[in-house]
Amino acid sequence: MKYKSRKKALILLADGTIFYGKSIGKEGTAYGEVCFNTGTTGYQEIFTDPSYFGQIMVTTNAHIGNYGTLDKEMESENVKIAGLVCKNFSFEYSRPGGDSSLEGFFEKHNTLAISDVDTRALVSYIRDNGAMNAVISTDVDNIEGLKKQLAEVPSMVGLELASKVSTKEPYFFGNENATYKVAALDIGIKKNILRNLAKRDVYIKVFPYNAKFEDLEAFNPDGYFLSNGPGDPEPLIDAIKLTKEILSKNKPLFGICLGHQVIALANGISTYKMHNGHRGINHPVKNLVTGKGEISSQNHGFAINREETEANDNVEITHVHLNDNTVAGIKLKNKNCFSVQYHPEASPGPNDSAYVFDQFIENMKK
Repeated sequence: MKYKSRKKALILLADGTIFYGKSIGKEGTAYGEVCFNTGTTGYQEIFTDPSYFGQIMVTTNAHIGNYGTLDKEMESENVKIAGLVCKNFSFEYSRPGGDSSLEGFFEKHNTLAISDVDTRALVSYIRDNGAMNAVISTDVDNIEGLKKQLAEVPSMVGLELASKVSTKEPYFFGNENATYKVAALDIGIKKNILRNLAKRDVYIKVFPYNAKFEDLEAFNPDGYFLSNGPGDPEPLIDAIKLTKEILSKNKPLFGICLGHQVIALANGISTYKMHNGHRGINHPVKNLVTGKGEISSQNHGFAINREETEANDNVEITHVHLNDNTVAGIKLKNKNCFSVQYHPEASPGPNDSAYVFDQFIENMKK
C-alpha cells in the first residue's frame, strides 16, 4: 500500500480518560456509548447491525478490514455504529470476490473510524469501569470543547432508539406462497433473521416499531415475531402494549434480544442496564430444558431481572448465560410464547442455536 499521511485522533471517555490513535481517512467527531465486541470475524455484520445504533464500537481483534466487505453480508441498509475504534486497520483486503475495502465501505457510508489505539488497554478500562458515553475525534486540540459536547449526549438508560432504525413502511420478505405467514415487529431487525425464517417456508410482513395489533392481525399471520434492536427496552410502550395484545389472543410469539426484553416487560419483569453487556461470538449458553450447551452470538447491553423472572409463576427460564448466570431465554407456561437473549441466526456455533427457529415453526404448526 502506498504510504499516506494520517491525522492524529483520539477517543475521550465520559470520565475524562483519553486514548490516542490515528484517523483512517475521514475527519470529524462522533459521539455514542463506547462498547467492545470480542468477535474475531464478522465485523461488517457488526457495523450494520441495528442493535449497535448510537454506539462507538471497539473491536478487540487486532486486525480489522483484512477481508474487505461483501454486499450480501449487510445486516441492514447502512452502517449503524456511531464510529469505530481499532488497533490495526487494513486498507487493502485479500478476499476473492470481495466488493470493497473497508476504507471504501466507510467512505460510502460516511463513517468515522480511528485506528492505532491501544485497544487492549481501552477494553480493560471499559471492563473495569463499565460502558459509558464517549467521543472519537480528529479535533485533538479541542479537548475542553469535546468534553462540553460529550456532557450533553444522553445516557443509554431510558433512551428509545428503535424508532431511529425501524422501517417507516411495512414490507414483505420471502415467498408469498409459503406455508406459514409471520407478522414481524421491526424494532431493529437483522436481515439474517428474515432469511432464516424465509428458508423455513415462512412469508414475513415486517411492520414499523409503533404498529398497532390490528395492523399485524390484518395480515392474518400464523405467528408473530419481535425483533432485536438498540436502546433501552423500557420506553417501548407501543411494543409492550402490542405484546400484551398478542399474548391475550394466545398467538404463537417469538422474540430475540430486544424482543425478548419486551416480552419480559409485558409480563411484569423489569430490565436493567448491564455493567458492560455481552458482545461477541463465543458466549456460552446452557439450555436448561435439554441440558445442552450452545456457543452463541450476543450483542446486548440490557438484561431481564432474574429474581423477578424466577418469582413469576407464569414464566420458565429456559436458557442461562454460563459466564454470569443472566437469563438467556424464557418461555411462558400459559401461552404459546418464548424468547432468547442471543442471536440464533448468527451461527457462531455454527448451528448450535438454529433449533429455536424450528421451535417457532412447530409452535405455529400446533
